[in-house]
Amino acid sequence: MTHPQQPRSGRPSLWRHRDFMKLWTGETISQLGTEVTVLALPLAAIGPLHATPFEVGVLTTAEFLPFILVGLPAGVWVDRLRRRPIMIAGDLGRAAILGSIPLAYALHALHLWHLYIAAFLAGICTVLFDVSYQSYLPSLVDRDDLVGGNAKLEASRAGAQLAGPALGGFLVQVLRAPAAILADALSYLWSAFWVFLIRTPEPPVEAPEGGHPPMRSDIRNGLRYVWRHPLLRPIAFATGSSNLFGSMTFAILVLFAVRALHLTAGEIGLAFAIGNIGFLAGAVLARRIADWVGIGPAIVGSIGLSDPVCLLLPAATRSDGFAILSVTWFVLSFGGLAVYNINQVSLRQAITPLRMQGRMNATMRFMVWGTVPVGSFAGGVLASNLGLRPTLWIAAIGGLFAFVPPFFSPVRTLRRIPAGEDEPSGETAEPGSAESPVPL
Repeated sequence: MTHPQQPRSGRPSLWRHRDFMKLWTGETISQLGTEVTVLALPLAAIGPLHATPFEVGVLTTAEFLPFILVGLPAGVWVDRLRRRPIMIAGDLGRAAILGSIPLAYALHALHLWHLYIAAFLAGICTVLFDVSYQSYLPSLVDRDDLVGGNAKLEASRAGAQLAGPALGGFLVQVLRAPAAILADALSYLWSAFWVFLIRTPEPPVEAPEGGHPPMRSDIRNGLRYVWRHPLLRPIAFATGSSNLFGSMTFAILVLFAVRALHLTAGEIGLAFAIGNIGFLAGAVLARRIADWVGIGPAIVGSIGLSDPVCLLLPAATRSDGFAILSVTWFVLSFGGLAVYNINQVSLRQAITPLRMQGRMNATMRFMVWGTVPVGSFAGGVLASNLGLRPTLWIAAIGGLFAFVPPFFSPVRTLRRIPAGEDEPSGETAEPGSAESPVPL
């Protein structure tokens, strides 16, 4: 299925695709603001509010809990409604919610519960935006441009992750953490503005004859589609497992850097910025790696070879902590975050029909991000009872096995992205049927 304005001439066409460039422009600044908050939000809890390891873990849990609670219904809404208005509403909602944090701080009324509630509500907006965003891209660019489009968007994320932590560390030291979050709130306004300017029409949303089925039926169809798909299911298991143990690490990583390694906010930000060079390199090389070794080996190898680097973290000391934090984040950013995500997301988008994009992405998000609050909460509990270093050891060892599901599946043998599924007329077609040419 070819969409208007998307010539099949490869990556250069996207530079001339005005609406893709608008989406890319908005996302670039939005990602920069988000990276500031990634550092500023836990520091707002650790610094002004003196949060414990458990409380920091709860904060991360609150941020990702919406992926469990509203992730699946969000996929149904995205498949039933226009996706661009949902993205705009998600951006505006996050701008208002995060903007309340520096306001409360200025009024001397900021409490830990405010951060919990803001993180939870912003997480709901993120769920709606992300499911819409990943479902919207296949209707904005041609299928052959999906890897290139995702690579460009991830390159922007890489640039933001490169500059964001350093900028965040600087803003936290100069303005304090709550005030630095204002940068993220403003970035979402910027993103909403550019998404609003997109003019490429979305494919019409057609209600089935007799009306939409009950929401639980649509949710069940999305779950069944992913669960029975020979490519999507192992990717979901791998990403969910990696996120489970990764979130155990990240829930206490800033706290570990501050209290065990005695790094300042500026040093932490600089370490992440140096490490994020790996993300930029991975975003640039993701497509070339997939072309060289095949998209399946690129997916399996990138996660299998990057997660073991987490074993370095619990062995870090005060003297080498900065270097180990930088190296660890470099490897994770290159393999697990850039090469892995660009290729697996592009594969998912290409093999799923447009009518199922919302439910597929929501189900995948439910399965892979739903493990994050579980891991974050477990990380906080384990750190409070066992200590920071033992918790990091447990998380690092657990993450070693994330590559296993796709390794023992058809994903490992894929050389290129297979042909996408035709748009079936009914809701009962299953992956792997005559209408679903997925190679086994």
